[in-house]
Amino acid sequence: MPRTAIAPTGRESPFAEDEIIVTKTDLTGRITYANEVFLRISRYGLRQVIGQPHSIIRHPEMPRCVFKLLWDTLATKDEVFAYVVNLASNGDHYWVFAHITPSLDMAGNVLGYHSNRRKPDPAQVARIEPLYRELVLEERRPSSRKEGMLSAYDRLNHILAEKGVSYDQFVLAL
Repeated sequence: MPRTAIAPTGRESPFAEDEIIVTKTDLTGRITYANEVFLRISRYGLRQVIGQPHSIIRHPEMPRCVFKLLWDTLATKDEVFAYVVNLASNGDHYWVFAHITPSLDMAGNVLGYHSNRRKPDPAQVARIEPLYRELVLEERRPSSRKEGMLSAYDRLNHILAEKGVSYDQFVLAL
């Protein structure tokens, strides 16, 4: 299925605090499993998402450098916690607090990835949004998308170093 541009509506796709969004992906980030909560909130059908890149729900206001950090961390077989704003198929958005882990076989080889997402507290979203806006602006500044993402990644790492924390420590303290 080719990716078509979805215009954000500015409306939130609601879900309850006690709901958990679950997806699993293969090594390349293609969706291999999606629970009913994910399908309802993202407004996609199961056939529309299985085999698609998880980035099918990427919101244009979500800094790409955070995904670089996520993938770099997963490459070391470590877990990642992150605040993420996603885009539903109808243009609505939804914030999540994600916990992503590699799925390992008995020999310790990564088979894919598992992500559980919960609804974050609005106050936490309010604290992360200014940073994400700054990073998105930095990503858009250079003419090259890759250069912009790397520049924002450097900016994010500089901010974390100034605070003396990892990204996980930063987001868990919000």
